[in-house]
Amino acid sequence: MIMISELLTAEQFAAARDELPDGGRWSELIAGNVVTLSPPDTEHGTTVLNLSKAVAACSQPDQTGYACFGLGLIVKRGPDTVRFPAMSFFAGGPAFAESDKVLTETRPALVVEVPSSNDRRRGLADRIADWLAWGVKHVWVLDPQAQQAHVFGPHQQPRRLSALETLHGGDPLPGYQIKVGELFQEPKWWRGSPTS
Repeated sequence: MIMISELLTAEQFAAARDELPDGGRWSELIAGNVVTLSPPDTEHGTTVLNLSKAVAACSQPDQTGYACFGLGLIVKRGPDTVRFPAMSFFAGGPAFAESDKVLTETRPALVVEVPSSNDRRRGLADRIADWLAWGVKHVWVLDPQAQQAHVFGPHQQPRRLSALETLHGGDPLPGYQIKVGELFQEPKWWRGSPTS
């Protein structure tokens, strides 16, 4: 295990991630310090799966937007902060330009958070503030425990949507719409069926 006693840059953090617990999969860099979060739970995975399927279903062949999962976003420099949202959606630029990267400073049009563990919930206000201060125009928080979606944007009041309401994609995802409750439903094929 790597011992870190000084503030890291985003690039140093990326180079050292493999030496962190779980290969750094659940670690972020906050003001130069490595912070390890709890691994996501099954509800988190279900939500991300349903979200990704719905985003793929609304994508049009002529759209330039694409989603990335597990991509580190450098939201601050000096000291550096790198956050890993559940999903980042990029609305412009070359198709899939960010997909093979570990970290990027390219700002997505939409960031999606899934606060599925206590530590992810505790730091949620800071995460949302970081995204908005960095210039992300759309932030969605999909809450599996409360079965709600929260929609944030600069200079607008946050909106809370219940499980029965519809989440619309707006500017970054035109044509996207899904009942909030559907984001948290376990797929039927996961349950399997008893064999006779």
